[in-house]
Amino acid sequence: MIGQRACCRTLSLVALGLLAGCIPGGGQQRVPSHEVAGPPDDRGAEPQSEGVTAPPTAPPAWEVNRVVADARTVAQATHVVARGDTLRAIANRTGAGSEAIARANGLAPPFTIYPGQKLSIPGGRYHLVREGQTGIAIARAYAIPWSQIVSANGLEEPFILRTGQRILIPGGAATASMSVAERAAAFRLDIDDILTGGEPAIEPEDKPARATASPSRVLPPGAAVAAPARLTSRFQWPVTGSLVKRFGAGESGERNNGINIAVPTGTPVLAAADGVVAYAGTGVPGLGGVVILKHGDRYTTVYGNAKELLVQRGQAVKRGQQVASSGETGYADRPQLHFEIREGRAPVDPLTKLPRR
Repeated sequence: MIGQRACCRTLSLVALGLLAGCIPGGGQQRVPSHEVAGPPDDRGAEPQSEGVTAPPTAPPAWEVNRVVADARTVAQATHVVARGDTLRAIANRTGAGSEAIARANGLAPPFTIYPGQKLSIPGGRYHLVREGQTGIAIARAYAIPWSQIVSANGLEEPFILRTGQRILIPGGAATASMSVAERAAAFRLDIDDILTGGEPAIEPEDKPARATASPSRVLPPGAAVAAPARLTSRFQWPVTGSLVKRFGAGESGERNNGINIAVPTGTPVLAAADGVVAYAGTGVPGLGGVVILKHGDRYTTVYGNAKELLVQRGQAVKRGQQVASSGETGYADRPQLHFEIREGRAPVDPLTKLPRR
């Protein structure tokens, strides 16, 4: 896949000369943005990349439960704790998020409060999370980058929202006058959004669904998928070919979040380690067909520019198992595989994690 920073804010193609790698090989390559342009309708249908085939799958989780931008504006205030109060009850009464109240008052788990205690209620706009809503859908509804909502709420892995949770929507209400379609068009999707905002909200006491190795069992899009707890092996090369684009900043200042490996069209693309499919689709046009695997210990791998996708969300895969076939989709100008390794939310140079050749 063409590995530049997914959150780069442009969809224009940038032609750049690239240095040959050391697997041998070299050539010229375009490195475009991996953003998804805002969808034309109010649901945000996933754009399709021409020439990509995939097994029948459910729509992306963020298309299933529509989000209405009905955040409640809460004024900053002070609340005196009464006997029998809980943090959740105070949040319900004031409209602020319990997590936001805890952060504002320096409360740590198990969030013990006592009668007569004065709590600062942080003001702002708070969205009440409903069943099945995803971070991507919420961000799209408010035309605000999901990464800003993550930061404003101190969200952490595994980034799974809970129904009844109130999350702070940062920024002003400038988007309130925008139509639903305009808000959708203003939203930009990237790989980090899929990793941190792609899982649907579940009930507070529920657990994410376990992955299955069976390709015939399709998890419903409303089910959050549990990631592996541990990385069980070292990473292996997903394909054998010529390295034509390295990790990092290019000559024109654009950033590549992975490496690009030139291979013939139809080359089997293999899972770099045991993992669970977090995403398989064409929702990031610059990448064409893309598969994202979670491996545990905060590691994720990304496989892009694929012609054929052979796995689906919620499927467990083994190291060396074929997950796709390489192609020339998205913004690729040659048959290739774009490959990324991420630790948490940060892309890392795959060459530091793969065996030397």
